[in-house]
Amino acid sequence: MDIAVLVKQVPDTYSERKLRDDGTLDRAAADAVIDEIDSRGVEIALQLTEQHGGEVTVVTMGPDRATETLRKALAMGAHQAVHVVDDGLAGSDALQTSAALAAALKTLTFDLVITGNEASDGKSGTVPAMLAERLGLPSVSSARAVSVDGSTLSAEKIVDGGYAEVTASLPAVLSVSEKIAEPRYPNFKGIMAAKKKPLTTLGIAELGLENTGGAAAPCQVVSSSPKPPREAGQKVTDDGTGGSQLAAFLAAERLI
Repeated sequence: MDIAVLVKQVPDTYSERKLRDDGTLDRAAADAVIDEIDSRGVEIALQLTEQHGGEVTVVTMGPDRATETLRKALAMGAHQAVHVVDDGLAGSDALQTSAALAAALKTLTFDLVITGNEASDGKSGTVPAMLAERLGLPSVSSARAVSVDGSTLSAEKIVDGGYAEVTASLPAVLSVSEKIAEPRYPNFKGIMAAKKKPLTTLGIAELGLENTGGAAAPCQVVSSSPKPPREAGQKVTDDGTGGSQLAAFLAAERLI
């Protein structure tokens, strides 16, 4: 089976992240890494192709430096990559992003599309469902385990209080949770091989896209402000009345 995995380059959560004056993320101000949940998606795709045969194609949309993320996935074992890159896509919202990715996926042959539940930078969590709608495919979300039998996908979908067992006919779109699989580390052989694997770039013209980029986005940032600094906590000195002081504080905060 052939699998397409969507990956995204995001600012390292351990780096200091900043917003530009227009409210968009200043990606150049922080170290960039492959989103961890996407690396888990690559892992489960590799496991499925190891069981059933086929190839894994990783797809990303982002600036030139996002090639680093594709090379990381190729070093893990993915067979080829597609990079949707065009200055005209800068500032795209989730609707525009899903349109661009769907157009890129339509250039491929696949049995399954795997994505993360949500990106660690945007956290909208809407792109997987939008992709399924644009591609006209079944959608299985929040999977913590997955298996394939013939043309049937089975998954354990995380729900409140546990999980639900769900099935879908292939092809389908699957979004995975952080519980799906522990990603493998690329070895030296994989890193060297990644440099020779095919990487295709696609722009607005090749994909036939219109009304792209932040200025045309249906969702606009109206205002933004830095996260306020953390305020100093209240210290309770136990002089024999510590318990009462703590109870009074919790009551004032409506915690008890």
